[in-house]
Amino acid sequence: MTYEGLEMAVKARHLTLLGGFHPTQQDDVPQGCRTLLMLGPDEPHFWPAFMQSPEWLDGDDDPMDRCSTRVIGEWAGELGAEALYPFGGPPFKPCYSWALRTGRIHSSPVQLLVHDTAGLFVSFRGALAVREEIVLPHAPSSPCIHCTSKPCTTGCLSSALTVEGYDVPMCKDFLGTPAGTENMTLGCNVRRVCPVSQCFGRMPAQSAYHMRQFKGA
Repeated sequence: MTYEGLEMAVKARHLTLLGGFHPTQQDDVPQGCRTLLMLGPDEPHFWPAFMQSPEWLDGDDDPMDRCSTRVIGEWAGELGAEALYPFGGPPFKPCYSWALRTGRIHSSPVQLLVHDTAGLFVSFRGALAVREEIVLPHAPSSPCIHCTSKPCTTGCLSSALTVEGYDVPMCKDFLGTPAGTENMTLGCNVRRVCPVSQCFGRMPAQSAYHMRQFKGA
């Protein structure tokens, strides 16, 4: 089992490896896990594949979480690994801490996670707890180090998200106004203005779906 081999296999499932780490006794991972791998959508292929999934087509609730559970769970069974998910709690898995442990995902100036290729569009569909110690590729430095303009710090159209913190109720209220339509249809402006995000290829329809889930009724 190699990282490169797993990367090819997971892309066939319209997902991608966002990084991994070798746990220590301090990490909250399943017993026997020697490598923890973070999984996210493989853009721009993820959304069209999801739209054809049985979970989306059956019209029931939580189609993306159910699809992720099926796809990642089946793959984990084939590998003899354990599938873990960022949903289904509480208690929730410490995905933020796990992400930082990969060395490929960092805390941005506005505290949202940022990835070396996904930018502020980084998101997780699950993780694999593998019983083998897999050789991991070199982790590049945070893209924020070389970002001089730091547009994420001034990109929030509602001023709810800044370097001082995040006012979630204020954000949701703004999304319900005409001025919030752009965010609802294209995705969070803070995430979109990140220079790395702009090269990622995430489809606006996918961002709109997540914004609707976030805002709720």
